[in-house]
Amino acid sequence: MDNNYNTRDWSPTLYNDDLGPVRQKWTAYNIFAFWMSDVHSVGGYVFAASLFALGLAGWQVLVSLLVGIGIVQVVANLMARPSQRTGVPFPVVCRLSFGIRGANVPAVIRGLIAVVWYGIQTYLASSALVLVLLRWVPSLEPLAGQYFLGLSLLGWIGFSIMWVLQALVFWHGMHAIKRFIDWAGPAVYAVMFLLAGWIVYKAGWSNISFSIGSKELSGMDAVWQMVVAAALVAGYFSGPTLNFGDFSRYCRSEADVRRGNFWGLPVNFLLFSVITIVVVSGTPAVFGEMISDPVETVARIDNATAAALGVLTFIIATVGINIVANFVSPAFDFAHVAPQRISWRTGGMIAAIGSIFITPWNLFNNPDIIHYTVDLLAALIGPIYGIVLLDYYLLKRQKVDVNALFIDDSQGAYYFQGGVNFEAVKALLVAGVVTIIINFIPALGDLRHFSVFIGGLLAAGCYGLFSEYWLGAATAGRRVVVPTGSRV
Repeated sequence: MDNNYNTRDWSPTLYNDDLGPVRQKWTAYNIFAFWMSDVHSVGGYVFAASLFALGLAGWQVLVSLLVGIGIVQVVANLMARPSQRTGVPFPVVCRLSFGIRGANVPAVIRGLIAVVWYGIQTYLASSALVLVLLRWVPSLEPLAGQYFLGLSLLGWIGFSIMWVLQALVFWHGMHAIKRFIDWAGPAVYAVMFLLAGWIVYKAGWSNISFSIGSKELSGMDAVWQMVVAAALVAGYFSGPTLNFGDFSRYCRSEADVRRGNFWGLPVNFLLFSVITIVVVSGTPAVFGEMISDPVETVARIDNATAAALGVLTFIIATVGINIVANFVSPAFDFAHVAPQRISWRTGGMIAAIGSIFITPWNLFNNPDIIHYTVDLLAALIGPIYGIVLLDYYLLKRQKVDVNALFIDDSQGAYYFQGGVNFEAVKALLVAGVVTIIINFIPALGDLRHFSVFIGGLLAAGCYGLFSEYWLGAATAGRRVVVPTGSRV
């Protein structure tokens, strides 16, 4: 921690060592590795394949990918700056706009989303592990037919193993997580290149296509689907990008963050997508049917050892994305609710234990439940973006008093009334209601794919109106304080 901070005045109800400013040592490669872990997963593979099935030509998909991931890169750079400059995580940055107590609102929303997806990703990884166990130990087959709470006994064994392994990595702290993701992403690339080479060898290059859709679009239909595809890409990364500050806070410079984002987003995602479509498009010629699940593809390889190693690699990939996207975030978010009682490790374990009680296998097997739980919370991600970015870049003019972030005083810069900035909360509610309506009315069609953008712009507009920014009073009702002892 920077010795210039006057920590003696910091309230234990707002501060612990996990939430305070940190020493910044991460490089561009560490940020690059973060995005590799986020992209190189079973979910990322299936998502990339789905874009090529929209009925677009290969070049149209690639253009859509670049536009969408370019938007993600810009937003990631914007969300990174306040945390990188102050050394504090996402929920603490939210105190700038929501107040020292009100910041719990966006923190809990992001935390709950992460818990649900943490459980689902752990279940997916455990399903892959079960395939390996059955391949190597066929005698376990009887356990796959005995069920408890909707999951087979063998499924429980696989889920428990994955749950414990992820918890062990997390429990050793951010340094251990950094080391894990530093090699997990490249390991998946190695397997993907080998798998793509094997598919091309078996299928022949003539059977590889960059368009796997059942229909071909043209004219304005194709243009619209390109726009939708770009929006889908931006929406897919909206969760981890929102709390990207949880990782950029460790980075030694903004230049490192931007370089890491460049190599980790447009370059990495485009390359991963190309490899994905090569593999998927070749599966009909090799296996007689199109397979969009990489675990199933690898599991069908004749060589048992190669198949097992391939599946285990994708398990590692899923563990990587689960830790960076769905474990670190709720750890900070829940610790933020009660810093004097909940540490970062405790917050993470609350999320991990919660992921068991939601029985994620039942959620995953019921798309309607996922839609009405996850999408309800996810509809609020866009509004949080709009409020945080407008407040930091326009209202606060990128000026942060780091000490005031941890001072529980009615005269503090971010105290507001009762510690809550009700202008931000009202803007979140108004925009949130609109985005929820967009997501839950089927008649609105493709509009739901743009809910992150609509919610963000609407929330920013409402927040600017409620705070009188649009009327030219950017500092109305608050003090904009030049930072003291910060790195801004």
